[in-house]
Amino acid sequence: MLVLTRKLNQSLLIGDNIELTVLEVQSGSVRLGIKAPRNVRILRQEIVQQVTEVNLQASLHAKNVDLSELAKKFSK
Repeated sequence: MLVLTRKLNQSLLIGDNIELTVLEVQSGSVRLGIKAPRNVRILRQEIVQQVTEVNLQASLHAKNVDLSELAKKFSK
């Protein structure tokens, strides 16, 4: 992991087409601005982790569901 120190309004470049700028630093929080092409996915890591965990739980739950009983409920 590369660790950098940036001040307000300073930027860093990732590759040739992604720019990350420090917009605000306030009470333990940092606001970042990101300029990137529209085809570059930018995701918050904690959301990806949360969705992955929910999907895993749903998958484990689905293995324990009797699908014939579920089909009966929806065929009425």
